[in-house]
Amino acid sequence: MARRDSYEEKTEALLMPMLAEHQFELVDVEFIKEAGTWFLRAYIDKPGGITIDDCELVSRALSDRLDEKNFIEESYILEVSSPGLGRPLKKEKDFIRSQGESVDVKLFRALDGQKEFTGILKAWDKETVTLEFEDGAVLTIDRANIALIRLAFDF
Repeated sequence: MARRDSYEEKTEALLMPMLAEHQFELVDVEFIKEAGTWFLRAYIDKPGGITIDDCELVSRALSDRLDEKNFIEESYILEVSSPGLGRPLKKEKDFIRSQGESVDVKLFRALDGQKEFTGILKAWDKETVTLEFEDGAVLTIDRANIALIRLAFDF
């Protein structure tokens, strides 16, 4: 297991009891390097949405536990936030919650001359994602070619 994956799994394990206590949902944890700085990000949610106070509560508690366990070797910045409106779909529960919703899909390699699609999430499995478009057309995409899939919103 890669160090990054280990950090993310251990952080999830620390977070789960804290979040359960407040009826928050863990959307994702990522340990990522951006512009030379490591970030440990936890995305949380709850019905009605997460507030700044919720993020602060979890951030303080998680920071204390991370200091206590001290399993991350690199220096990093801890961030706890809402996943936002255009949340990425990563886990099975994300796909279940988003079935029938409009999603944006960005591909690594063009399919039919396009790398970006917006359609209704109709079906998915470990290998594919199926979208339906306004004109009734259906497209099944290999998940290995999907760089990002997230909820779509028109503003």
